[in-house]
Amino acid sequence: MNVKRTATIGVVGAALAAWLASAAAPSRAVPPPIVIHPPAIDSRGAELADEIARLHERLRPTSTPNQPGRNLFTFRSGRVHAVAPAVPAPAPAIVDAPVARPALPSLKLAGIAEDAGPNGLERTAIISGDGQLFMVKEGDAVTLRYRVVKISADVVELTDLTDNSVRRLALR
Repeated sequence: MNVKRTATIGVVGAALAAWLASAAAPSRAVPPPIVIHPPAIDSRGAELADEIARLHERLRPTSTPNQPGRNLFTFRSGRVHAVAPAVPAPAPAIVDAPVARPALPSLKLAGIAEDAGPNGLERTAIISGDGQLFMVKEGDAVTLRYRVVKISADVVELTDLTDNSVRRLALR
């Protein structure tokens, strides 16, 4: 029984191998490959690329240029002349340095609001500065340094509390 089984497996295997081999082999003639000829515009593009490469090669300098004898960007040449030793200037008189004032804070008038009140027109100034927004009326403080003196239709007058100077902010 072993011989029969082995012969059957061998015959079936050979038939299967023959069937697979016949499926893999082409049964008809293979057509020749399709050759695509580039259009004339492509050949002109290749010629243009060759011309560009040739011109780039021509633009490259083969030797270093001569250094000019003078600087074209200065009025006079840098020739060294013998200079007589300078007479030391007299020492300046000691003067007190001016008092440095602190920088003014950047304040900007953003707008003015008007409301009709019992005593007439009341204005509120909207001032931006130091990363804050101040909505103030006359007499209110803006930062610790300024106080609002007067609010008109387009100008706010601030008084500096350190030296009583007036600073005006106008709408822009």
